[in-house]
Amino acid sequence: MWIGVWLTFMGAPVSDLADGSHTTWAVVLGALGLVVFVAAYLITIFRHTSRLLDRRAVYGILLFQLTLAVVLPLTMGTAWLVLFVYVSVSAGAALPLSGARLAIPAVTGAMVLVGFHKEDAADFLTALVIPALLGGFAMSGVRQLVRTTVELREARAAVAELAANEERLRLARDLHDLLGHSLSLITLKSELAGRMLPGRPDRAAEQIADIERVSRQALTDVREAVTGYRRPTLPGELAGARTALAVAGIVAEVPGEIPELLPEGELAEECEAALAWSLREAVTNVVRHSGARRCTVTLAPRQTLDGPVLELTVEDDGGGHGASAVTGHGGAAPGNGLTGLSERLAKIGGTLETDASRRGFVLTARAPIGTPLGSAA
Repeated sequence: MWIGVWLTFMGAPVSDLADGSHTTWAVVLGALGLVVFVAAYLITIFRHTSRLLDRRAVYGILLFQLTLAVVLPLTMGTAWLVLFVYVSVSAGAALPLSGARLAIPAVTGAMVLVGFHKEDAADFLTALVIPALLGGFAMSGVRQLVRTTVELREARAAVAELAANEERLRLARDLHDLLGHSLSLITLKSELAGRMLPGRPDRAAEQIADIERVSRQALTDVREAVTGYRRPTLPGELAGARTALAVAGIVAEVPGEIPELLPEGELAEECEAALAWSLREAVTNVVRHSGARRCTVTLAPRQTLDGPVLELTVEDDGGGHGASAVTGHGGAAPGNGLTGLSERLAKIGGTLETDASRRGFVLTARAPIGTPLGSAA
């Protein structure tokens, strides 16, 4: 619509062609020149405003338009001076702002110089100088607005893609943490039920019932994780750790619930969730990989240079070979589980450390007490 407004100025040369003051050849050549000029104008406006043309093509089209704008008024009459307005608008649309600042006044000045060669051009020039200047600079603004809109759309698409990638990463971490823990427990109980089945069918039935319960809970957890509502708690994971370690035949030293350690409300939900995931992953690794006979879990507030933190430590007396394969000791790459935990803790300003201890393997996770770093940002 904005471009269509400027086409109304073409009424002057069209009327000049139709008034019968020119020869047939002049009308034909004038009409051909007008059609070619309008085509070059529309190509410049439509193509370059939305997608940049080659710089040489831009300068070539503008020079061609300027040539027609000079030749047609000199040969056809004063009414054709309006073509300079279109050259000015094209310069505003195709040239960068620094170049348009010079080109638009220059085109307007060329229109005035050509008009001086026509005796009846004074009133016509007066009416065209302001549209030539304002039209060119207004088109510069419109061109910048169009380009900005295009860039915003591209940026919006990029942000949407990044958000989708982040959501896929979150789901991958959640599903790994959820299913890894639950399937490990199901595997252990299945093996236990298999050993009990010949001689103690009643105990085997209990284990199978536990398998069904764990399977149903895992299904519920997966559904909650997919919808983004699941937020594990430390008390729940501490109880789960005791159960998982006991089923695996590992002596467990697990502390009581969080309210025994901190005043209620001091630990943000994001920090508690990150520590709960860390505890779940650490216990799963102890059960599956360590070959340990004893596992100690401690929770204690600490004061660091970055502020107060709640420190979770999970230490086992295993050989460390399984833990090394999962965490990257001995040159192995970190596994998906602990890599996901590191990312979770980093988002809230926490840290994750894994190392071999004198007795076996130790995992230490720290989360800030109070407002997490991610929430403060």
